[in-house]
Amino acid sequence: MIRVVITGVCGRMGRCITRGITQQTDMELVGAIQYPSHPQIGSDTGVVAGIGEIGVSITGELDDVLQNADVVIEFSKPEATLEYLQQVADADKAIVIGTTGFTSDELATIKTLAPQIRCVMAPNMSLGVNVMIQALELIAKALGNDYNIEIIEAHHNHKADSPSGTALRVAETVATALERDLDEVGIYGRHGIVGARSKKQIGIHAVRGGDIAGDHTVLFTTEGEQLRVVHRAHNPEAFAKGAIRAARWVANAPKGLHDVSEVLFHSQKHD
Repeated sequence: MIRVVITGVCGRMGRCITRGITQQTDMELVGAIQYPSHPQIGSDTGVVAGIGEIGVSITGELDDVLQNADVVIEFSKPEATLEYLQQVADADKAIVIGTTGFTSDELATIKTLAPQIRCVMAPNMSLGVNVMIQALELIAKALGNDYNIEIIEAHHNHKADSPSGTALRVAETVATALERDLDEVGIYGRHGIVGARSKKQIGIHAVRGGDIAGDHTVLFTTEGEQLRVVHRAHNPEAFAKGAIRAARWVANAPKGLHDVSEVLFHSQKHD
């Protein structure tokens, strides 16, 4: 039985993952974490998730439950992620990180700590998105420099970071495939008289509104034709399923910082 702790348990993703974990026959929820001043501290996690009492109370301290866990699923905020990751590393446990919006310094800290333990980190836990990213590398290489590339992402009006971590991963993937430096060619929205589009630009655009779970569209356009690659998440269930699958995989994975692609293509080895 894989013993799981969920951080950010009162958020959209935390509630969804809670529901998903309770449906697994090989997993047990042993801890639920929210920031200490949250009004739901002390509440039953299942009640907050809308599934009734499950006997796991929400607490504000990861250390209170970490020793009884195998894997932490982390969906909260960047500053909390670093604190939780340090605690997981000190306890030699495993972690799945789905939080986004990290600064370069925060990413550097993660890349120092995460390889010491078993960690899966990805800006999007949807299996479909990660298959799409694999495909986009091949598409970009095949089409080459004759196609303009534009990335459009849309999310709900509560999302704090922009553009999404997934859009940035897509942009990095296609830029690398085409041997471009994203820092040089990335354009984040356009306004005013910006002049003609340069050939190697990669446009990245963010939309926020309503309850959009997550839409990502990548356009490859040239004279006479357009190729459009689209992934659309209808609800957070897609991300929760991927996070749960990643938690199952990382529980027995070798130490290191792993990507969801490893979960996708090597899951039989560790599932």
